[in-house]
Amino acid sequence: MLDEKVGFIGGGNMAFAIGSGLINRGIIKTSQVLVSGPTLENLQRWRDLGVATITDNNHVVDEMDIIFICVKPHILNPCAEDLKKNHRAKSKDMNKVFVSVLAGVNLKDLEASFSFIINVKMIRCMPNTPMQISEGCTVYSSGSNIEPHDLEKVHIILNSLGVAQHIPESMINAVTGLSGCGPAFVYTIIEALADGAVKNGVPRQMALQFAAQVVVGAAKTVMITGKHPAILRDEVCSPGGATIAGVHELEKGNLRATLMNAVEMASQRCADLGRKDNANFEFCGGCL
Repeated sequence: MLDEKVGFIGGGNMAFAIGSGLINRGIIKTSQVLVSGPTLENLQRWRDLGVATITDNNHVVDEMDIIFICVKPHILNPCAEDLKKNHRAKSKDMNKVFVSVLAGVNLKDLEASFSFIINVKMIRCMPNTPMQISEGCTVYSSGSNIEPHDLEKVHIILNSLGVAQHIPESMINAVTGLSGCGPAFVYTIIEALADGAVKNGVPRQMALQFAAQVVVGAAKTVMITGKHPAILRDEVCSPGGATIAGVHELEKGNLRATLMNAVEMASQRCADLGRKDNANFEFCGGCL
């Protein structure tokens, strides 16, 4: 369990996935968490967990030790400007660690936005929503003032909710297109597999349950055996059998190319999100 107090500026889906995951795993207590948002009505699910909520971002910065920045990218500068106007420098500022989950916004811009805190400690990360069930996939990069013990604390938080890895910042947008947005792609695949079964007479609930389990089982097989997916696929495809007939249909439908294009397009959009002239862009599906 961590002793640090963890705050969230913005209490949306991604923040809730992280916060609820940490609480459910026993990494932190509800009394260690504080969440701010523009309206308290949208933070009801936090209160249902027993977490304190407020509308004052400044209080989160003043009182918390590790602060997750979970606003949308185009809200960053107005949010930071408001914090700057009301912030009073304190000696404990030097020990605070800020963790951004903003898609596309680089460390240089993050540190500039929070430059009212001297030598601000900033980490940029991209988690995904399965963190709420401790099956997340997160990458993170550290800013210029981050020290090893800061990195260790953040790694404990992120890695306790799945798999976390420290990477060069230049890789974050590409990985975001895979791990951050990937859950939405997989949900679509699960739905499509279930629809195929329903079309052939399988009850809807059974089809969804089996489709989801197929994905879970296949994923765990890749991770546990360490075999390349192509080898595992070949082990299922008997000559002249049903599976190879189905795989042939996937190839005719360009499934692999479509998924590759989806990751590439999502990665590019994540990069676009950080551009100041794209204020109307929203988060990608796994990055909300």
